[in-house]
Amino acid sequence: QGQLVESGGGLVQPGGSLRLSCAAPERILKAYSIAWFRQAPGKEREFVATITWSSSTTYYADSVKDRFTISRDNTKNAVILQMNSLKPDDTAIYYCAGGFYSLNRWDYWGQGTQVTVFS
Repeated sequence: QGQLVESGGGLVQPGGSLRLSCAAPERILKAYSIAWFRQAPGKEREFVATITWSSSTTYYADSVKDRFTISRDNTKNAVILQMNSLKPDDTAIYYCAGGFYSLNRWDYWGQGTQVTVFS
C-alpha cells in the first residue's frame, strides 16, 4: 500500500484532455499489471483501464474505450493514462493500482488524483 503516486489531475472543460501519471517502484512495474480505477461521489469504485507487465496488453472499460489510452513510460518508471474527449461523467478521483488483472486482485494503491470535468 502507498507505493504508487498519481499526478496530473485537475479541472478541464468537456471535450478537453488530461494526462495522468502513476509513478511506481521498478520492482512493482516489472512484477504486476498496473490499472487505473476511479470513484465518483456517491458511487462505487470502477475499473478504467489496465496494462499487463509482461506483454503490455491493455484492457479498457467500455465507457472510456476509444477515448482513454494507457501506456508505460519505462524511462520514468510510470504508467500513463491519456484521457481525451473528457465528459462530465468522467469526474472522479482516479487511483492507480498494482496487482493481477486476471484475479481482480490489487495489492498496491496510490492516494488518488482528482479529475473534474465541468462546463
